Amino acid sequence: MEPVDWEREWAAIWRARRGELKPVKTLDPVALSDLVGIDQQKTRLLENTRRFLAGLPANNALLWGSRGSGKSSLVKALLNACAPQGLRLVEIFRRDLRDLPDVLDPLRGQARRFIIYCDDFSFAADDDTYIGLKNLLEGSIEAPPENVLFYATSNRRHLLPESMQDNQATRSVGGEVHFSDALEERISLSDRFGLWLSFYSVDMAGYLAIVDHLFRDHAGDREALHQAAKLFALTRGAHTGRTAKQFYNSFVEVREPRA
Repeated sequence: MEPVDWEREWAAIWRARRGELKPVKTLDPVALSDLVGIDQQKTRLLENTRRFLAGLPANNALLWGSRGSGKSSLVKALLNACAPQGLRLVEIFRRDLRDLPDVLDPLRGQARRFIIYCDDFSFAADDDTYIGLKNLLEGSIEAPPENVLFYATSNRRHLLPESMQDNQATRSVGGEVHFSDALEERISLSDRFGLWLSFYSVDMAGYLAIVDHLFRDHAGDREALHQAAKLFALTRGAHTGRTAKQFYNSFVEVREPRA
């Protein structure tokens, strides 16, 4: 496969079996304006990314919280918004994080600025893949490339599981909390992300606001639309932004076929 042409390509995915980056030819077209109910998260991540693009100090970011709340969509929308200013994105799967040095080396010295993106970023108790990542983020004798940041999404803030035994080993000394060695190890990974953005489940009103935004050109009965959306959420067992988009896909396909 030919090397990625970063002048033309905005994103690539690391293919571990081949040891190469695969250019993404068709990006998800989601825009920042499509994301409803997460304005604060949008503002903070966009500000951090703009600092990065301007060559100013910026933080690695951890987007954590409820499933279907817009974490991954925000990263994709950010790329669409900032790619004209020189931002590029490389996605790497969690299982391939050991390959990060091989991913990063070709990016050093590039004129573009890169976000390394990992979705569903959490680890089992016996998974030590994160150790190399910790060193990469902060701790190795080799500084990470100045034109690279790491953005990750996760359903939980503490990226490794905690046990009751770990918490019981925590003690208070002279009025200060001293975590157990196991907890220190778990917390230290999250601490390497300077920007934490929290995402929470929306209530029914928030869910319907997302539905209304998706169906902003809908000319039919709005109340009937809401009832159908509530029923769809009930069958899914969740009323999230993801559920709203799935409802939109189903409703448009069945009720409002496009020419």
